[in-house]
Amino acid sequence: MREISMRFDTSNCDAALDDILERARASVRPAAQAATQVVYQEVLVRVPASPKGHWFHGTSFKTTGQKYWFEPGSLRRAIYQAYSADNSTQDHATYHVSWNRKKAPYGHWVENGTSRAPAQPFLRPAYEASIDRALDAGRVKFSESYASLAKGGS
Repeated sequence: MREISMRFDTSNCDAALDDILERARASVRPAAQAATQVVYQEVLVRVPASPKGHWFHGTSFKTTGQKYWFEPGSLRRAIYQAYSADNSTQDHATYHVSWNRKKAPYGHWVENGTSRAPAQPFLRPAYEASIDRALDAGRVKFSESYASLAKGGS
């Protein structure tokens, strides 16, 4: 029986695959942020804003009996998007869209309602209305970022 033996040097392939993975990983966070931006913009459109200012009455242990004045639009101005390093990895980027509870502690009651006020949800409806557009924006940004890195961009 005859034997045929072949050897291939795959070091160039290994380096090329490592480069592909590095570019893909570098493109994850910009893509996630682009997707998040679409959801964030939709939240800003949907968050309710009263035409008048209003009082917030503290109900937690630390604030019971205290009253706080909030200008119109304070909940909208409290909306933010933020990268979450704790919930992200080199292959996965997490962003949060929410409201700053110190700037608008009543946001939870607006979103979920109370025994005296009906819910005026804006986060979930914004997400549901924009998720397809957000994913599309993320895909486009990933492709752009990856292509730019492949050409030597930063």
